[in-house]
Amino acid sequence: MSTTEDIVRRYFGIVADLGSSADDLRAIVQPDAVFTERPNPISPSGHVRTLEETVAGFEAGKGRLAAQSIEIHEVLVVGDRAAVRSTWRGVVGQTEIVAHMAGFVTVRDGRVAAHETFDCYEPFAF
Repeated sequence: MSTTEDIVRRYFGIVADLGSSADDLRAIVQPDAVFTERPNPISPSGHVRTLEETVAGFEAGKGRLAAQSIEIHEVLVVGDRAAVRSTWRGVVGQTEIVAHMAGFVTVRDGRVAAHETFDCYEPFAF
């Protein structure tokens, strides 16, 4: 059986992989999952998304990004909750965007049930 950390790492791997599919994401996420993005320069008001809204953004991002990676620095687990500190890098056109992220992921029955993220972007300009 997979641990909470295993599931979280697999989820981040799917999100980071530009070759992964919407079905790959759906397979690791609960159908009623909630994704909360706290305010940041990309989403100044923040956003709360359903799985389907998240899948739509996941697919749209693949069309905008030339490259993407997520480096996980640490995962701290208590029961079904994980605190994750990571760095996201994405390339749009010729511009690399970098965000230092802290997030909280809840796992239920072997799948992600919630993800709340706090993204701190390094300065960038297009």
